[in-house]
Amino acid sequence: MIKSIIKKLIPKNWLLFYHKILALIASFLYQHPSEKMVVIGVTGTAGKTTTVYLIGKILEETGYKVGWTNSISFKIGDREIENKAKMTMPGRFFMQKILKEMVKASCQYAILETSSEGILQSRHLGINYDIAVFTNLSPEHIEAHGGFETYKKTKAKLFAKLKNEKRKIVKDKKTKKTIIANLDDEHAKYFLSFPADEYYGYSITNEESRIRNKAIQIIKAENVANSSFIIHHSLFRLHLPGKFNVYNALAAISVARSLGIPLEIAKKALEKIKDIPGRMEEVISRPFKVIVDYAHTPQSLKEAYETLRISNFQFPISKSPPGRDPAVAGQMPNSKIQNPKMICVLGSCGGGRDKWKRPELGKLAAQYCNQIILTDEDPYDENPAAILNEIEAGFSQITNYQLPITNYEKIFDRREAIKKALFLAKPNDIVIITGKGCEPWMCLKNGRRIPWDDRQIAKDEFKKIFTP
Repeated sequence: MIKSIIKKLIPKNWLLFYHKILALIASFLYQHPSEKMVVIGVTGTAGKTTTVYLIGKILEETGYKVGWTNSISFKIGDREIENKAKMTMPGRFFMQKILKEMVKASCQYAILETSSEGILQSRHLGINYDIAVFTNLSPEHIEAHGGFETYKKTKAKLFAKLKNEKRKIVKDKKTKKTIIANLDDEHAKYFLSFPADEYYGYSITNEESRIRNKAIQIIKAENVANSSFIIHHSLFRLHLPGKFNVYNALAAISVARSLGIPLEIAKKALEKIKDIPGRMEEVISRPFKVIVDYAHTPQSLKEAYETLRISNFQFPISKSPPGRDPAVAGQMPNSKIQNPKMICVLGSCGGGRDKWKRPELGKLAAQYCNQIILTDEDPYDENPAAILNEIEAGFSQITNYQLPITNYEKIFDRREAIKKALFLAKPNDIVIITGKGCEPWMCLKNGRRIPWDDRQIAKDEFKKIFTP
């Protein structure tokens, strides 16, 4: 509380200068560890955490020692530590300290999930990046950045930074400054406009045609079907669901190709990965599925819902709200059911930020879910009822429907909400719990936080209901 008041009182320019000075001091104190490794930065709205993980696994398959930082964990060679900071990109001194530990562990590569808020606070300064990866861009952190264009330009600082950084000698090999971008994203051209030694782009569609006057090496996925695709006559079969994970894999493959790693090694590494913690993670498989996912933006929530409908249900979204179908809505454990249904525990709206997206998330849930349970995510100091009311307001934005959406309820206690979803589920149904993924804390009023794990709570409540 005191910290936030002080921030409001200090002029913005002073605060930015303060962040920059701290970043440079931290790098100096830890003896510039990023100069001794190849550093890969991954930024974008969605897919950063998974992409970091996939890149790391490909490099390890190649035989390299690797370190990474992402929303899930901190990897230092053979050690992996859970990220309990609830921060994508922790503070400047922490970042330099962990980079130093990677050097001590003889890591040749460091892969850093690089967030816009981290860049805004200069946490990327004092780190010499060699490869910058752009995954995608959609509205997020708009209130913190003061608009979408500012948000985009903040992320671009990572790419602009490359031209001013010195080329390193790592393991007797001179590094290149490389930009890698998702060519199917409309903002790719902007991120590819910054100076670099090499450019790589990846695509599923033919959107690479929009990029002109650039010597871009393109990684193109053909015959994409669910989680399989072909690159240069080589068939990839991912265990990770969804087209968005195909894009994440393509980003990782592009990094591998930029480093001279053969496609077959990338294929071998990617096909070994069964799941990513808290990212479309299947925590219960029978008699119905329970999926836990971090999705907390409209785009990522839509992709999660569409993936589950296409991959698991194989039935289209109905033209009328599913909650009005008496064979689907409000079913209790002993009721008969004609079709599998999707029960959505929606808590993807933390307090005090990004209020614009709340009705958008509600609108998506009304379109895709057969049963909706609105619940808390991390309310912080905001009134939880007000948050859920703003999500609920999105239900009325479904223009094709004339009647009120009725297939939902509000349960503020997140554990009780998960319990109710499991109680409603029948064989072959799917329960999807969104908003927190594998985050280890629930953040409440006055800075209070309690230990939390959606995955474990779902398992615990499942046992209570179904154990004789």
